Amino acid sequence: MLTPFMENHEYNLIKRLLGRLEYNIKTTADQKVISAIRHTTWTRVIEMSPTATEEQKRFFDRIPTLNRAEEFQAYLSELEQYVTAFPQVTEQQLKKLYPKIKKLKLPPLAELDFRFLTYIGWTDISTNKLFIVYNLDGKMTGIEGRFTPTNKKGVCCLCNKHEEVAFVTAQTKAKGSALDHFGRVGNYMCIDSAKCNQNITDVSQLERFMKDVLN
Repeated sequence: MLTPFMENHEYNLIKRLLGRLEYNIKTTADQKVISAIRHTTWTRVIEMSPTATEEQKRFFDRIPTLNRAEEFQAYLSELEQYVTAFPQVTEQQLKKLYPKIKKLKLPPLAELDFRFLTYIGWTDISTNKLFIVYNLDGKMTGIEGRFTPTNKKGVCCLCNKHEEVAFVTAQTKAKGSALDHFGRVGNYMCIDSAKCNQNITDVSQLERFMKDVLN
């Protein structure tokens, strides 16, 4: 058995790619097309793992051989074992990330499956705030923003999927002028962070938003 080596967003991407491959195998009669899609799927997975060991590559080399629904399901079940968990955090550690908030509402940590988290996100309905905790550049970092529900579906800037979203704005200290001034950055995000964690396949937008807030 391999040592866990992929993060949640990478697992989500492979799962999505395999879902598309399985769908095309079921719906496409042209075997040349299917063969091309198999190769493209395998190539994308290999490209996202440039530091993969030989053992990890052999695991990915099984992708073009998958054919039946039960084979895909068995492969995905095995894939779950190789997801590295989000770093465990305690309630006290979360409170230290938000020292100015005296009555911080905390997420139900005991209910979270840290293997399938890219970030910890939760809302406080009483203050209309969304909290995000992420391991940014090797350091556990927290930001907060006010959210305005849209009461409709839209594209989340973090996971790029069509879900129930809210417009989230966060205060940032903008620099570059003679006098520092406070501005705000905002974007549409999933109101359900659990759903967002299931969808996210790339952390670039998450990291960009956090750095925009922190810089």
